[in-house]
Amino acid sequence: MPELPEVETVKKTLNKIILGKTIKDVTVYWENIIQYPKEVEAFSAELIDQTIYEVGRKGKFLIFNLDHHVLISHLRMEGKYAVHQQHDEIEPHTHVIFHFTDGSELRYKDVRKFGTMHLYEKGREFSLPPLNKLGPEPFEERFSPEYLHDRFQKTTRVIKNVLLDQSVVTGLGNIYVDEALFRSGIHPLRPARQLTRRECEKLATEIVQTLQDAIDAGGTTIRSYLNSLGEIGMFQLQLFVYGRKGEECKKCQSLIEKIKVGGRGTHLCPHCQKLH
Repeated sequence: MPELPEVETVKKTLNKIILGKTIKDVTVYWENIIQYPKEVEAFSAELIDQTIYEVGRKGKFLIFNLDHHVLISHLRMEGKYAVHQQHDEIEPHTHVIFHFTDGSELRYKDVRKFGTMHLYEKGREFSLPPLNKLGPEPFEERFSPEYLHDRFQKTTRVIKNVLLDQSVVTGLGNIYVDEALFRSGIHPLRPARQLTRRECEKLATEIVQTLQDAIDAGGTTIRSYLNSLGEIGMFQLQLFVYGRKGEECKKCQSLIEKIKVGGRGTHLCPHCQKLH
């Protein structure tokens, strides 16, 4: 699933290639992607003649700012956007096409069909699902060591599961939680409430730095992630633990292990991340 760095990369790419384009029509081939309004005809009709002024992001959600509405898009596991010309062959798994007045098209592909789109009037987007459920993302001012320590004291869950909870911190997923915990020297099975204030300070710093490093590298390409220009991310070359089961730790040469935490495959170094 694309996480914050991958979605940030898609956002930056889309801002280069679709700003100022006006929607002439919308074609929806898979109606379940449209979550609000549920009537696909209403969804399409509201978008006609609206211009895209900016593509923003909150956590893992893309936010298309239009004249009167905001389109919120979640890529889920396999969602991708790409710009085509209207006469280009429509590739398999293309489920939504935004036709622009200049003859180009923004096409949404999703092999798994798990992606979602919500269309709201401007000003309502942060008070309604899905954005109203999200906690702060690591680049926001209210994300701080004090915030983490306070939230951790209110739960009995292990740290890996808490960091994956989008209502606590939004934008983190399996890859970057594993990487940030390694950089912080924290075992993913540590109860979150056991972390000291100093550990929370280290963790907050490493979460931000891990995400920034990934953004600078264009995201992580695991299996099928591409940005909207078909370019791969390169952060996988900098990974310390994720996807490296059985390989030597880059810091201590111990072998990277993979365990299950909350049903999620979790990578760690047993020497650098001791379970106290």
